[in-house]
Amino acid sequence: MSADGDADRARRFRDAALPHLDDVFTLARYLMRNTADAEDAVQECFLRALRHFDSYRGPAMKPWLLAILRNVCKAEFARRAVQPMPPEPQEHELTADDPPLWQEPQPSPEAELLRRHDHDTIRRLIVALPEPFREAIVLRDINDLSYRDIAEVVGVPVGTVMSRLARARAMLRERWNLEEGSAP
Repeated sequence: MSADGDADRARRFRDAALPHLDDVFTLARYLMRNTADAEDAVQECFLRALRHFDSYRGPAMKPWLLAILRNVCKAEFARRAVQPMPPEPQEHELTADDPPLWQEPQPSPEAELLRRHDHDTIRRLIVALPEPFREAIVLRDINDLSYRDIAEVVGVPVGTVMSRLARARAMLRERWNLEEGSAP
């Protein structure tokens, strides 16, 4: 391929893939449970995607990138020859300075304090979910993928996605209620 062809291919890839960088990184952080490992996984994902960009034929770039990322994370876990779940995150890895799961203007310092508490609690509860449920919640409720797209990314039937989401939400609701019931 000529230099002009390579530059055009790189530009097309950049235009198609980079708008999804934040969503890919978000899933990577939840899967890898470590910011540095997530950054490495995202970099490897985008390198693989660029390498195979000429064979990409789908209209939905985001699910394709998320499927590549998921494979990168699974390969890294296999390479490490450890449990499929990485170690629990250190306290400093998930901070209040991380991008929130939602963004709402807060009218008062008291409301901001409550929002941060809820944000931290939700993030912690999601991180504690077993991997298939955590993955489903992140793909649906954070990355806003359709059930069909999640099924493609994860490689399971749509019914399994729906079941995992229902169970994940039930687990989150139960754990939230336990936390709120034990709050002072």
